Amino acid sequence: MLSVSVRSTFSKYVGMRLPVLAAVRAMSSSGPVAPYTALAITRPTPFITHVELHRPEKRNAMNKAFWSEMVTCFNEIAEDPDCRVVVVSGAGKMFTAGIDLMDMAGDVLQLKGDDVARNSWHLRKTIAKYQETFTVIEKCPKPVVVAVHGACIGGGVDLITACDIRMCTQDAWFQVKEVDIGLAADVGTLQRLPKVIGSSSLVNELALTARKMYADEAKSSGLVSRVFADKESLMAGALEMAGEIAGRSPVAVQGTKINLVYARDHSVAEGLDYMALWNMSMLQTDDVMKSAQASMEKKSPKTIEFSKL
Repeated sequence: MLSVSVRSTFSKYVGMRLPVLAAVRAMSSSGPVAPYTALAITRPTPFITHVELHRPEKRNAMNKAFWSEMVTCFNEIAEDPDCRVVVVSGAGKMFTAGIDLMDMAGDVLQLKGDDVARNSWHLRKTIAKYQETFTVIEKCPKPVVVAVHGACIGGGVDLITACDIRMCTQDAWFQVKEVDIGLAADVGTLQRLPKVIGSSSLVNELALTARKMYADEAKSSGLVSRVFADKESLMAGALEMAGEIAGRSPVAVQGTKINLVYARDHSVAEGLDYMALWNMSMLQTDDVMKSAQASMEKKSPKTIEFSKL
């Protein structure tokens, strides 16, 4: 028999988790809704948008539709005042098998010019278009939490390194696969992974050998910040963290993301100067006074009704 105090603590914990678990179950979509065919978009709770890679029968391989739909989706999210945080995950048995080679080969390898220069010109434009598929995640001012289960291969690594917070299941593994198919990764991994992990030796090893990195190593190296037992607990954890972020001032949260990305790519002095320019206007928001008042009253920021941004 549980003691009264233990039963009380357990009941309180379950009571706190039930809304999260209910929202996790609600995140399961019946499938993509127009105009999307490779993505399923849902809103499990207020201010949180769930973007699910949704080609489970193809292991969420990235086909032509995926590359354009991601750009459309995140451009819409960036302008959506009802979205403050994004959770990205994959449907089915794994996060993603990476690029859909059969579907993409014609688009990438089709040469349209009369000579090498013209072929190269068109191919460069194609590559730049695909790079935007993941850069748009980074450009989006809303924080993006990515939840990885099972395999995250090739283009999947490009995707997650453009996200702000990465979590995974214990059975997850990651693979920079491109050298195995005869090319250098060209849509973000080689540029972002060194800034995520911080060890050039480890990045070089992963990129040059195409070996798998499993969850424990991903956690210890900094690729992910949390590891969960299974997909259900992973999605509950991702949604819970998204809720914590969504409960803060959207002015503060989005300004923080934008300045973190800027600081990564600039010197400390440049970052500080940009921050000063940013906050000379953003500090004038009512959100500062509301948050300060809540802090003095020992209340959570989540009790404040912040205006939409």
